[in-house]
Amino acid sequence: MAGKPKPMSQIKQLLQLHQQGKSKKEIARILGISRNTVKSYLKKTEDSSLAIKDLLKLEDPLLEGKFHAGNPSYKEDRYEHFKTKVDYFLKELKRIGVTKQLLWEEYKATYPEGYSHSQFCYHLNQQQIAAQPSAILHHAPADKLYIDFAGKTLSYIDKSTGEVINCQVFVACLPYSDYCFAMAVKSQSVEDFIYALTCCINHLGGTPRALVPDNLKAAVVKADSYEPSINTALDDLANHYGTTVVPARARKPKDKALVENQVKLIYSRVYAKLRDRQFFSIQDLNEAISEKVLAHNQTRMQQKDYCREEKFLADEKHLLKALPDTAYEIKYYKQYKVAPNNHICLQKDKHYYSVPYVYIGRQATVIYTRSTVSIYIDHKRIAFHLRSYVKGHYTTVKDHLCSTHQHYLDRSPGYYIAKAKSRSEALHDLFVLLFNQDRYPEQLYRTCDGLLKLQRITEEDKFLKACQIAIENKQYNYGFVANILKNNMTEHQRHTEEKPLPKHENIRGKQSFY
Repeated sequence: MAGKPKPMSQIKQLLQLHQQGKSKKEIARILGISRNTVKSYLKKTEDSSLAIKDLLKLEDPLLEGKFHAGNPSYKEDRYEHFKTKVDYFLKELKRIGVTKQLLWEEYKATYPEGYSHSQFCYHLNQQQIAAQPSAILHHAPADKLYIDFAGKTLSYIDKSTGEVINCQVFVACLPYSDYCFAMAVKSQSVEDFIYALTCCINHLGGTPRALVPDNLKAAVVKADSYEPSINTALDDLANHYGTTVVPARARKPKDKALVENQVKLIYSRVYAKLRDRQFFSIQDLNEAISEKVLAHNQTRMQQKDYCREEKFLADEKHLLKALPDTAYEIKYYKQYKVAPNNHICLQKDKHYYSVPYVYIGRQATVIYTRSTVSIYIDHKRIAFHLRSYVKGHYTTVKDHLCSTHQHYLDRSPGYYIAKAKSRSEALHDLFVLLFNQDRYPEQLYRTCDGLLKLQRITEEDKFLKACQIAIENKQYNYGFVANILKNNMTEHQRHTEEKPLPKHENIRGKQSFY
């Protein structure tokens, strides 16, 4: 019986013929097997504790177990000894520098009659495989989105320099339908990762209940089997889209086997098909990737009567959470102290933003995005600005300044002329003539402030006369008006009345001049 075991259906016929009283030679002739084979099986039947009628009732696998007990090596004493040491061997293999060769040498030294090196490695490998069984994961529609970066890059050529720019490839898939998304980004930085994930969610047209990223730095600050630390930017994105982040376990690729498989498919269905094409911008590269991924999603799946896109559109897309009205912008967090000029400096742009002056010297939390800057103190937002990228400039809200600084910013010829008009007509005329001079306006602002102060502390009629004197004498300055009032010159002013000439005969008419 050293040859291949016979089918159990044929063995059952052998037993039935034996029950009918057929000879071994006749049974061998009828079944087309050797007489020695017949003799061997009948001998095993005699050694069995079961009668032929009971053997015939057994299912084929059970019957085969009666005639072929399996490899006798698994019943040897050395195998029983080996099993007691398996846990120790597997634990030691995880230690630095420990190999199977080293473990075998130690094993043979303590148990000389044990297995040879090849048999030792074979049995140890079998135990390693048995110790890591794979579970079948059942996925609900619109439940999770698996996220990863491909290990290999794609590239484009910079037309201005001729440099080849390598790009990372972001890959994501919905495990229920196996629907795939891929795009190239410049790096695996937080900004590029969040941008690619946002593009993916917008492409799907909705949000799954959970995002399952690999333990890359852009997603997970600190990996942990139980409570990984999620990057703040990814947490903000999840809050914006109403989803949650559940990172895959570190060094457990089977947790995201589907996206790992998608990466392999992307290599063959995108990378391979684009290998001879040249691109001159990342936009052109992504258009080509999108075209190939679409073809991949529309390819009929093996052992399925549908493609990934059909499954996604039919069973999954309508279950995704609706997208928010506003697009997500990545948030950055900084701590700054409010300067004495009641501004904080956003160091990334070297630009200054105003804060209400009562918070001077306080520590502020600044949260900024690509387009906005928000400033918080004591858990309240005290300032909001549109982001500016002009270095060294100030973005100031007038209401954030104290009254003195607000007045300073308000100063202009129009401001002073309007203010003078509200006080008196004479002061208004004086200010108009003052600014009509060919002088730089800011040189005249202090003159205006002085005249306004004089108007507040002087009697109305007296100040009116002083202004009229200044206008008549074309002296449009603070000092002249102040001296008039100080020296009380408004009371001694002589008003000369024009008197007509007396009538007399010594007058020539107009005819004398022709």
